[in-house]
Amino acid sequence: MRNAIAAHGLHLRVSMTLRYALFCSSFVPRFTVAVGSVALAASILACSQSGPVASSLGGAGAVPAGGAPSSSGAGGTVGGVAGAQPSLGGAPGGASSGGDVGTGGASGGAGGAGGGAAGASGAGGSGGSVSVSHADDAAFCSAAFDSAAADYKGFLAANTDPTKVPRSATGSTVTTVATTDWTSGFIAGNFWLLYEHSKDEAYHTAATTWTNALYAQRLRTDTHDVGFIIMTSYGNGYRITQNADYATVIKQAGASLATRFNAKVGATKSWDNPTYAPFPVIIDNMMNLEVLYRATTLGGSATLAADAVQHALTTKTNHFRPDFSSYHLVEYDPTTGAVTKKETVQGISDDSAWARGQTWGLYGFTMGYRESKTQAFLDQALAIAEFYTKHADFPADNVPYFDFSVLTHPEVPQDRDASAAAAASSGLLELANYATPEAAERYRAFAIKTLRSLASPAYRAPAGTNGNFLLLHSVGNYPANSEIDVALNYADYYYLEALGRCAALK
Repeated sequence: MRNAIAAHGLHLRVSMTLRYALFCSSFVPRFTVAVGSVALAASILACSQSGPVASSLGGAGAVPAGGAPSSSGAGGTVGGVAGAQPSLGGAPGGASSGGDVGTGGASGGAGGAGGGAAGASGAGGSGGSVSVSHADDAAFCSAAFDSAAADYKGFLAANTDPTKVPRSATGSTVTTVATTDWTSGFIAGNFWLLYEHSKDEAYHTAATTWTNALYAQRLRTDTHDVGFIIMTSYGNGYRITQNADYATVIKQAGASLATRFNAKVGATKSWDNPTYAPFPVIIDNMMNLEVLYRATTLGGSATLAADAVQHALTTKTNHFRPDFSSYHLVEYDPTTGAVTKKETVQGISDDSAWARGQTWGLYGFTMGYRESKTQAFLDQALAIAEFYTKHADFPADNVPYFDFSVLTHPEVPQDRDASAAAAASSGLLELANYATPEAAERYRAFAIKTLRSLASPAYRAPAGTNGNFLLLHSVGNYPANSEIDVALNYADYYYLEALGRCAALK
């Protein structure tokens, strides 16, 4: 069976032409902080002062009721009127029943002070496509990336020992971990992404230094997180530099992770934790599969990618509820492969949808489709994306509560999770490359609105604050009262990755 899986379409990465929806976010911030960058402030101002452009939000207009989408033919018309708050875009136009493309919502309304609201793109008709300009989005994300590159110099100056990895920050208090921690690769990854965007040699030097400090982690067989550690550091390093030594490390890490694969279960074991014995598998593990795929494409054994495919198929079968929300953890009997328990460790309860877990699934199945071209993985990613982007309790600024059931639990604080928002944005921007035109534009619009929120003063820390991390307001593990409303290094990583994908828009 594994040979058959190995033959199931293992392909090299291909360059995708990125096209994304033009969408300015607008919301009332829960927090008030200073804008962290002049360049970013100018970009935000430009967004708020833009005129009535398709799928762009206006300036100081009132929040309109918005035009409802029509069931077929022309889309609804969306307008804004002058008032205190920026206006929100309306619902998408209905799909054309037989034309080349559905007619989108009208692109303008009565302008408020500083600009008018705009309708959203119409849905693609039968055999048609959706044509949306994305230049403003790309410019905004590039400016946000410029701001991050300038502000992260403070982080670079404050952290000079790559064996002490800054994991989180509360105010000015920074918590560091050893290179064995599952988050240890994200700082090297941040430096690689910043170098790729800015071409600043200081970031290249830092990326190399912090990556080399993780060399011993390639041989780890005691954790599934060797994938996180190596792909964020050596993986980005190889992608950007094509350094052959980095490729060797990736192949060795893939072989290490493969030692945790159990053919009876059809998955790699996540934790060596007696509390969750004997064979726990968490949704996060979908992210670690990339090292198996990459090891194969770099000349490693084909069974590594085959293991990744099988793990994803097992996860698809057992981790998801009918609405495509996921459990955090599934326990298996390693001798029979039978499921023995399903639970959620870092969310509110076993029947709730932990936000970051939903994004790990969305991102992981999208990556799995890219690497294996397995249609079932694309179908799964699309279904998860529908659950995520259309959830009734999603906040208006597109930054989720740490658990989707927060509003039904009044005893639980309504903390947001910027790390989940950032990872979801990056995943949605990639997923849009493989979706239908209508879905692609919805995912791009959702992701870009999220990024505009994260880049705003509500979530983006001013330079020199927040322990020199970029993003505020992430949640690590609520039930354990660990890392609540803090800065997290992986929130910054997926924010930068998403900005890069957005800035590459055409």
